[in-house]
Amino acid sequence: MIRVLIVDDQDLVRIGLRVLVETEDDLMLSGEAADGREAVELIRRTRPDVVLMDIRMPVMDGIEALRTVAGDPALEATRVIMLTTFELDEYVFEALRAGASGFLIKDTSPEALLNAIRVVAAGDSLLSPSVTRRVIGEFVSGSRKATPHPQIRRLTDRERELVALVAEGLTNDEIAQRLVLSPATVRTHVSRSMTKLGARDRAQLVVFAYQSGLTP
Repeated sequence: MIRVLIVDDQDLVRIGLRVLVETEDDLMLSGEAADGREAVELIRRTRPDVVLMDIRMPVMDGIEALRTVAGDPALEATRVIMLTTFELDEYVFEALRAGASGFLIKDTSPEALLNAIRVVAAGDSLLSPSVTRRVIGEFVSGSRKATPHPQIRRLTDRERELVALVAEGLTNDEIAQRLVLSPATVRTHVSRSMTKLGARDRAQLVVFAYQSGLTP
């Protein structure tokens, strides 16, 4: 059973998401919050698997709440999906760097939203091509300072190579085919790279790759 917590300051949005979650046999509503501060307290108390978090909220916004959750070792297993009005929200990059596992537009179809919850609960990230392009564009335009990750030197040459391919948006199977490796070997290298860099998931690994200049 996947425990889901909903965080949004709009009553109608919360009601809609609640109804959607409660109709699925493998999902369970862990709770609801109307602002970031309330969300953090509820997350610490209920330990949900996935949080659907609005970015813009009163009292404490979604980014600050995300940073608090991501910085709490006791909440390491909790994954956060940010809810945005526009896919290229100005806070997308900051949320990825803070540890968001993905993004959903508020008018996403019910099927896509339910799939996103299950994907993130399984430990994968949810990055659409346009969001990935946004991250790339931030560095290409020079609007973000590419400061290398402090632990980047711990990666082996092979791990650097694989992290760069993850940043291109390739899956483990696609990386395995390109480098003529077994998928299990790729998973091991990616997992070790995430551990060395302290990345919560592949989404944050992508950000670290661009920060550290591992991408062409």
